[in-house]
Amino acid sequence: MIVHIVLFKWESSTSQETIASVMSALRGMKGKVPEIIDLYCGENFSELSQGFQNALVVHVKDKAALDGYAKNSHHQEIIQAMIKPILADKITIDYEV
Repeated sequence: MIVHIVLFKWESSTSQETIASVMSALRGMKGKVPEIIDLYCGENFSELSQGFQNALVVHVKDKAALDGYAKNSHHQEIIQAMIKPILADKITIDYEV
């Protein structure tokens, strides 16, 4: 199994409502993106986050499924329409378990 983790840092002018909409859209991918086995996302509460405000964790079967997830049109629509306009920085980590 592959674990895909993304940490998000948003532009400072981004409203909490906009961030909540992004998180809701990301949660909505489960069931719409066939490669997703499981998905979690939420708001950071740690003071050690270096400004990263939200995280996404996605489980997929293997590297081929990760590639399919990355290219999925629904996933790409969320990235282009909702995430990129407000994104200040991100960190992505993928590992196999």
